[in-house]
This record gives sequence, structure tokens and C-alpha cells, in this order.
Amino acid sequence: DYPLLSGGDINLYSLFVERASQLIKPTGIVGLITPSGIAADLGAAAFFRTLTSPIKATTTSARLAALFDFENKKIFFPDVHASFKFCALVFGGASRSFAVSRCAFYLHNIDELENPKRILHLNAADFMAVNPNTGAAPIFRTARDAEITTAIYRQQPVLVDKRLATQIKKVWPVRYATMFHMTNDSHLFMRHDELQTQGWYPIGANRWRKGEAEALPLYVGRMIYHYDHRAASVTTNHENLKVATNSGFTTDAEKAKPDFYPTPQYWVASTDIPAKDHRDWVIGFRDIARATDARTMIASITPTVAAGNKLPLIMPELGTSKEEYIKFAPLLLANLNAFIFDFVTRQKIQSTSMNSYILEQLPVIKPEQFESLVSGQSIADFIRAEVLHLTYTAHDLAPFARDMGYVDIKGEVKPPFVWDASDRLHRQCRLDALFFNLYGINRDDAAYILDQFPIVARQDQAAHGRYLTKELILAYMNAVKAGDFTTVIKF
Repeated sequence: DYPLLSGGDINLYSLFVERASQLIKPTGIVGLITPSGIAADLGAAAFFRTLTSPIKATTTSARLAALFDFENKKIFFPDVHASFKFCALVFGGASRSFAVSRCAFYLHNIDELENPKRILHLNAADFMAVNPNTGAAPIFRTARDAEITTAIYRQQPVLVDKRLATQIKKVWPVRYATMFHMTNDSHLFMRHDELQTQGWYPIGANRWRKGEAEALPLYVGRMIYHYDHRAASVTTNHENLKVATNSGFTTDAEKAKPDFYPTPQYWVASTDIPAKDHRDWVIGFRDIARATDARTMIASITPTVAAGNKLPLIMPELGTSKEEYIKFAPLLLANLNAFIFDFVTRQKIQSTSMNSYILEQLPVIKPEQFESLVSGQSIADFIRAEVLHLTYTAHDLAPFARDMGYVDIKGEVKPPFVWDASDRLHRQCRLDALFFNLYGINRDDAAYILDQFPIVARQDQAAHGRYLTKELILAYMNAVKAGDFTTVIKF
């Protein structure tokens, strides 16, 4: 009875939506108030695609008439959580179509619908261009957000294109993996005191040994930040069982010590990692991601593949050589951490999770763009050098440095780069400037995009008395455009 919306963990409202679609006559129209997940959740994708796909091959008209997305804010439904999102969903029957769909997102009152800047007019081609795999609704707050984002999608491919199930296209040969589930795999986890009582002994770099086995630190999302695998330790909160762990943020002084490592909550035996997944380093990113946080997409190189499910990993596709992963991993990492990539990501996040289906539909730079030469050096080599400098700040990532070719004449890995917050800011801003250019974003749009990160602006105001990150990126955009990748901006 419900072929499109009854899969997985069923939310009861979805069955009423599908039943309404079945009951309406072909030329009729339906109006419903539903959770916003009907337009964004993976489980609703098959149904929502029937509303946003062209009803005929020769047209861009579709059944969706309107989608008005609201944040509850305790205004509309006082007994429902303030952050709950719902929408007014209006669609036609099987033969009723509309040239454009009127859409608005993050509305807080009905009056906002009178503001023409809040109303977007999207056709079937727009939905499929921005979310080609699922056809889900993008979450554009303004018409300018829509213009910038759709322009990017017209120029750049998505990371994994699944429009044709028989011919999946990947920009880079990657696979998405979650290694250890924090609940289902908890029997494999060992605390610090358990390691000692079970006969393990520390051997440095946050690792323990017993016989031939090693125990590796179990990384979780809160432990990383951009190019930083030492952002925070995990501390146990014995007073609050609902939130059993906290983030013990590390200081610049601690990270200036190359032998300082964050303390995890658990360790796992290396023998519990599948043989096919063993790696000395890998890209990891935070699963918990909100469009209202300081930053939404946060990725880093981690010194182990022992990671909880809230730190998904971007692994090389099976059969991909180690050499190939070494070449493209720094490029992909820099792409993921760029402000412009984060801006587009924010148009996709409806909940608090960076699901794989969201990541796969995000636009990345074409590989051939990285091969362009600037002052005799390829953009790819410049990015690799910057990512190495930003990432290799501790001894536990010596394998990454070795793979990047950072060795002396004897073939020994050179010492880690000294953690320098000011130097790191300049390097990251230069990379951000480069990616704005690679995505074809002009200075005016870049300034607008950077203003969509108000928490970053406030943090800069508190630390520097100005939005320094924005000023540096805009200045480096001019330098990069002129082919200058070495000058350090000074105001």
C-alpha cells in the first residue's frame, strides 16, 4: 500500500503523505503540514522525486507547487521542541504540474512569505542539478544563495554521481566507511585502566602493546578540527549520564609539543580492524554537523582508522593503489575544508548529521583543475605542501609525512612542523582564496559567503577586533589571481 515511504524506520506521518498522493484525482491538489524531512530525508527521496521530476521528458514542469519550510521556535506549536522543522507541502495529482515550485526555507513567521527575497522559484532541473542522486530539496535561505549554489553545480561534478545505478561516477576513487559503532561494538573498547589491568603497556604515540598486538586510540568526531587531529581530548562526565562525555579542548601551547596527543575515551586492538581497512592514516570528518554551527564540514587526517561512527572515514576504493590515494587525499581534504565547500554544504543539512548521501552530492573541483601551473608549480603540488604543513604537527603522523615525501637525504622523516596559530591562519586563508578562485567565485560573492559564518566573525572580533579571516581571504584572492602563492599578507 505504501511502496515509496514505508522503508526503514517508518515515521507515521509519511504514510499519510503517500496515502494523500494516492487518493487525489489526477488533476487535483494536496496541501499538508508535515515534518520537513519529507523533502530532505533519504528515506523520503523516492517519493519526493515523484514531485520534483518533470512529468514529461520535454518539460521542466513538476507536481510540486510549493514547499514552505518553518522552524517551530515554540511559536507555531508551543508543545513541540523549538528547533523542530516542519513545512507546508503543496503538490498536484499525477497530471497536475507547475512550471516552477515556490519554495522558502527557515521561515519563522507567515509574514516572511510576503518578502520576495525569501521566495525561490525552482523547476525540476534545479532540484536535480543540486541533489542529483536523491532529488531532495536544497535549503536556500535567499535567492542569492540559490544563484551562487546552482552556478557552482553547473560547473563542477558531485563527489559521487548515482543518477544511473548501472554507471556510478566518482570524481575520486573513494568509499565511505564507519569503522566502530559506539554502542554495538562497545565490547571491543578498552579504557585506560583496563589496558593496565589486562597487561598492556604504553609504547608512545598514544598506543599500547601486549605481545604482538597493539591497542590504537579510538578517534571520535569531537577530537578533530580542520587539519587538526589533536583538537580535543574526550573527558568522562560522571555527573550526567545523558551526556556521558565532554570535549577537553587542547591549547596552542599543548599542540606546540609534537609529542602531545589527545586522550581518547577508549582504545581498540588493531586485530579488531578488518585487514582490508588497515591504514597508517586516513581522512576523517565529523558526522555531527549543523548549518548553524561555526563551521559545518570539518575534516582532518587521523593517524589511525580506529574511529567511532561519529567520525566517518573517506577510504580509498578497494583496488585503488596506495600511491593513488596518497596523491589525491590531500587535494580532497583541502577541498572539504574550504569555506566555499562549507557554504554549499549548509544548503543541504536539514538535521544534525553529515550523512554519506549528503556528502556524495556535494560539488568538488575537477581533478584536471589541480594540474594547472602557477609560477612553474602545479596547483596540486602547492596544495599538498600546504596540507602537509598544516597536518603534520605531531610524531604520530610521521607515516603521512613519509608518504608525502617529507624525508631527509637519508630517507628519514623530518621533524613535525611547529604549531603556529598565526601561520596556520594565513595558510588556511590562502587555501580558501585558492578554492574560491577554483570554484569561479568573485570577490563580492566571496565576501557575501564569508558573512554567512557569523560565529567565525564573532570569534575573530573577540580575538582580533576585526573579521580577520574574511579580510585575509579576500586579500589572498587578489594574490592568488595574480599568481602569487608565497607572499604573506600584512595589513
